[in-house]
Amino acid sequence: MDTRVFKVKGMTCGGCAKHVEKALRSVEGIVQVDMDVPGGTAKVVGEAPFEVLAEKVAKAGYELVGLA
Repeated sequence: MDTRVFKVKGMTCGGCAKHVEKALRSVEGIVQVDMDVPGGTAKVVGEAPFEVLAEKVAKAGYELVGLA
């Protein structure tokens, strides 16, 4: 199972992190998401293409910019 850490643009508070986390958890194949607001990252455990994750995060109003 893959564990990846992504930078998230636009995530500035706990509320933002909850929106991003919900978007990431909605992707089939993702089993765990850990948000780090001060670091501006999301640690994602599971199997899903980056493009799918980025699209879900974009729909939530944020930008997933790649591996941290």
